[in-house]
Amino acid sequence: MSGITGTSEEEPYVSCAQCPRSCRANRSGGESGACGETFSLRVASAGLHFGEEPVITVRGGSGTVFFTGCTLRCAFCQNYQISQQGMGAPVDSGTFTEICLRLQALGAENINLVTGSHHIPLIARYIEAAKTAGLSIPVAWNSSAYESVESLERLKGLVDIWLPDLKTLNGMMARELFGVDDYPRTAKRAVRWMLESTPMRIVRSSPREEPSPAADESSPCEKMLSGTIIRHLFLPGRIQDTALTLDWLKAHADGKACVSLMSQYTPVPFKSPPPGSSCPPCHDEKAREKKLSAFKNRLVTPQEDSALREMIDSYGFEYLFYQDLSDDTSWLPDFSRSQPFSNSLARPIWHWSTGFIKE
Repeated sequence: MSGITGTSEEEPYVSCAQCPRSCRANRSGGESGACGETFSLRVASAGLHFGEEPVITVRGGSGTVFFTGCTLRCAFCQNYQISQQGMGAPVDSGTFTEICLRLQALGAENINLVTGSHHIPLIARYIEAAKTAGLSIPVAWNSSAYESVESLERLKGLVDIWLPDLKTLNGMMARELFGVDDYPRTAKRAVRWMLESTPMRIVRSSPREEPSPAADESSPCEKMLSGTIIRHLFLPGRIQDTALTLDWLKAHADGKACVSLMSQYTPVPFKSPPPGSSCPPCHDEKAREKKLSAFKNRLVTPQEDSALREMIDSYGFEYLFYQDLSDDTSWLPDFSRSQPFSNSLARPIWHWSTGFIKE
């Protein structure tokens, strides 16, 4: 199918401009775009995840589906094996639908689609098929926010919850880290569209008769049915950049979205793919180190954590999540394993190397 061009399904991939990079690769003809992907939609892993924000994890966990490829390819990406090394296997509409329905049957609170900005036309069609087959829980869109409003319009009415990661509003940092000057402008436009298109709705969630052992029964039972959670990862040594982002969020998103300030930045040692793997190697390590020199590539210090807490308290956001500081790095995923995360964080049901995982 991927070698045929001209069908309505493949037309957006012929001279690809799905993401703001507008690389114009003929992905339907087998060329890889700036995202690293062709027409084939690939998934690396799917399962219940218990480490997301409380209103989407709730008690049953978030039903995460990790797509292969990425439009930004950050030098510090914890998911580099799938965003940049190409770990993943093609899935058709039927397999995607089965993944979603199995997650729903296991008690997932939502279907959380991670890093799919480079494949919006196909993903939109797959979501439609899953909903026709009985998918009834909310669908969440987990992205870098580097996506065009024109592409996002295709997801309107299909996605209920938006999870953009607003990485930086400093143009210099965007140029150093991602090689794109327009990230701040593009991301702000995308986030504003999300806020306007999907009003926030959070309800009380009833306790389950058989709650998941991984869920925290003492946590508030609030569940997001629709709306936006805007994430921002603090980069060590760049507290003024975080202040710049929080200034904008206070002015444009307070009361309209949940703000999630993340302090778990962790240096990621990019490892080469195993011998014989079909996955390409990571980009040049010297180039990656140069990008990482734009900030302090280390764990967040207690002093920075204290300063961040004082800062966010001063803003008085109506809805805010903030992570507790930890030096535990065991949560870093390894997508070469059928269980990429620690057992307490996730319950996998599908993996790129094996397909569906037997109970």
